[in-house]
Amino acid sequence: MSPLVLAVGVCLAGWIALYALLCYTNGTCGYEWNCRLVTLFHGILAVCITAYLGYIDGPWPFTNPGTKNTPLQITAMVVSLGYFIFDMGWCVYFRTEGLVMLAHHTMSILGIMLTLWLGESGIESCAVLFGSEITNPLLQTRWFLKHSGRYDSFLGDLVDVLFVLLFVFMRIFVGGNMLYCELTSPRPKFIIKCGGVAMYALSWVFMADIARFAYRKSHVKYQHWMNRHRMAEVNGQHMKRD
Repeated sequence: MSPLVLAVGVCLAGWIALYALLCYTNGTCGYEWNCRLVTLFHGILAVCITAYLGYIDGPWPFTNPGTKNTPLQITAMVVSLGYFIFDMGWCVYFRTEGLVMLAHHTMSILGIMLTLWLGESGIESCAVLFGSEITNPLLQTRWFLKHSGRYDSFLGDLVDVLFVLLFVFMRIFVGGNMLYCELTSPRPKFIIKCGGVAMYALSWVFMADIARFAYRKSHVKYQHWMNRHRMAEVNGQHMKRD
């Protein structure tokens, strides 16, 4: 058995064990709650490792795409590959996600597997992991707030605003710059460039959903503000009459 296959299997077993432990110790919260705790933990871990890779360990992904994979890059990808396989299986079994999220997981799994197989472009894959997972803690926080009855609050609004701003900045603007560097560099293989285009296109699909959500929520907030303003005017007129 290939050492990489064995390492992915060990990581997959680790994520399953963490989920099982959470279900055992925190069973009253339900399966999805515990799965999202695993997702939150992976998001934080992936962001920390890939941030170290990009900003400290190197190379810089915008200027050195297509370089050979380093041991730390391989470790980051193997850990995340094990997680994505776990989460993909969980989502398919419980049928909690739509086609867009399943497509994201499928592309992530295939992209990481391809990068590990080629032995290069690991820094780009890690940069994509960083950009994809940096919004994950906010997304999970939003879900936890919603399912604990604390979403309709200032904290819920703050999380939504931060999520939208961070998504637009990282996935659209920074991601677009990353894709441009990938496409214009002669080093990355053609299939890696195609994968980059596919992931960026998927980001725009997510962006369209987020834009619709932001419009609906801002419209509802505006209607509530207008209703409160009208009620204040009516109450003020009654006080004057009294």
